[in-house]
Order: sequence, then structure tokens, then C-alpha cells
Amino acid sequence: MIMTSELTKLSQEIRAGNRAAIGRAITLVESKRTDHEDRAQELLSDLLPFTGKARRIGITGVPGAGKSTMIEALGKKLTAGGHKVAVLAVDPTSQRTGGSILGDKTRMSSLAADTGAFIRPSPAGATLGGVARRTRETMLICEAAGFDVVIVETVGIGQSETAVASMVDFFAVLMVAGGGDELQGIKRGVLEIADLIVITKADGGNEDAARRAAGEYRAALSILSPANPSWRPEVCAISALEDVGLDTLWQTVGRYYDTMRDEGALEDRRSEQHVSWMWSLLNDQFDAIVRRHEATRGEIASLESLVRKGEITPTAAVRWVFKLLRLDRE
Repeated sequence: MIMTSELTKLSQEIRAGNRAAIGRAITLVESKRTDHEDRAQELLSDLLPFTGKARRIGITGVPGAGKSTMIEALGKKLTAGGHKVAVLAVDPTSQRTGGSILGDKTRMSSLAADTGAFIRPSPAGATLGGVARRTRETMLICEAAGFDVVIVETVGIGQSETAVASMVDFFAVLMVAGGGDELQGIKRGVLEIADLIVITKADGGNEDAARRAAGEYRAALSILSPANPSWRPEVCAISALEDVGLDTLWQTVGRYYDTMRDEGALEDRRSEQHVSWMWSLLNDQFDAIVRRHEATRGEIASLESLVRKGEITPTAAVRWVFKLLRLDRE
């Protein structure tokens, strides 16, 4: 593929670790302009051979679980040990105004100033799963730039959080002890795909509650089928403020990678994720086609109105769209 001199230079700057270039590339892949999307794909194709070597870690948790505090403490520890850490922090988007606060650089100010780290907040928009529309592409850019640990911090806990698990290698769920309903979280499907449950804030007199919660989660997880037969999910308690348990957490991540690589499961997992990504993009593109196509563009609002009023069923509306696109079955 022959790229323009501008994209060639941008690719070279990214691989050299130029932060401004990394930021420009991420802005390019996040753009919804068709011409930008074409250029972004050219750039990503050029960067692809330099990706795939990082540890991809997803982190989610209940509101107030201390995700940003833990990520900053862990990130500082990793950069001090020679790692290069990229944090892709996804902020919730208001469904009413469409705005996002994007305050993660403020919450992780010490890590943001670390020369071994890169923090990029992005709005979730209308994307499910607590991830931004182009989180996967952003991960690739960071990997090509030499970051060997990429952390995706999601907007919060919920059933749709399975989306982030489909793009990372290791998925950690943060929980807080002392609420009196620790095991209630087990009912949530997100814990069934967790590779590690982290009990946070095990300090300030909350240590005993954290240990009890950890024991309860271990017992509960023992009766659940693991998402990956190669790995049995673990539980640990930490205090990011007092630097307790962070080394254990990272050692767990290391054991996970050793186990998955030894059994060939890591490569299989990433291969399946790529296929899943393809279908996700296909669904996005089909949605865009329906909304922009000349045959349907003028009909969508009318169909939505009829469905809203109960005058036709959603199924009938979909069949009408397919007929307009000449995709209806004979």
C-alpha cells in the first residue's frame, strides 16, 4: 500500500514514540469523516506489523471502586520498573447532551506527568460495553508506539461490559468490600468473564471486610465455569493508597500470560477477537448504510414514528428497510 508522505511521516513518528503524533493518529481514527476513515485505515495497515506485543488489560468496576486510583498506582509502579504504559480511559457520554467530562488526566495527574506513560481519555458515545468507538484501533497505535502495557479503563460495571473483554487479554473487575452485598455482584454476567476480581480499599480499618469479601468471592467463583478453560479466575485484595497487594496483582497478570502462552490459548483468544471485531465493524457499517442510503434516508424517520406510535411492529419496519435496500428474501 502506497501512503501519502504525510501518513508515512506520521507512521514513522508514532513508531519513534512521538506523543503529539500518537495523539494526532488517535484523533484521526476517532473521526467519523469518510475521508478520515480511509486515511486511518491506511495508517493502521502500515502500523499493524509493529503491534501485538503488549499486554492488553481491561479494568472495570462499580462506581467508586477506585479504578483511576488503582491504575495510577499500578502504572507508576510499572513505569518505575521500565515498562511503558498506555491508559485508554473511556468516559461516559451523556445521552441527553452528548457531552463527556474526560477528566481522567486530572484524576491520574501523577501518572499523566510520567514520561513512561500515556493517558488518552475518550468519550464512550453511543457505544455499548463501556468502550469508545475506536478503542481497538487506539490500542494498536499505542502498541506500535512501543507501549508494552495497554490498560483500558471502562466507564463502569454492567452486562454490556463484555465488550471490553472481547478486545483485551486480561480482564479485571474491581469491587469494594463493606457494602453488605458483596455476593450480589456474582449475579452479574460480567464476573463470569473476569480473569481477576480485585477487592479495593483494603485499608483504613476496612482490611478485615476486604479479606472476608475476597473469601466469599473465591467460594462463589469456585462454582462458576471459567470463561477460559486454561485459567481459573483469582481474587486479591489491594490498597492503592498504601501500596498493598499491587505486586500480587501484577504477578497474577504475569502468571496468566505464562499459562495462556504455554497452552497456545493467548494466540487463539486474539484470533477470535479479530473475527469478533470484523463482525462488530460490519454491523456498524450496515447501520451507517441504512441511515445514509438514498433508498432509506428519507424513510427512517417515518418508520421510527410509526413504530413509536404502535402503528407497525419493529419487525415490519425492518422488513420494509430490507425491501428498500433490495435485501428482502424471495
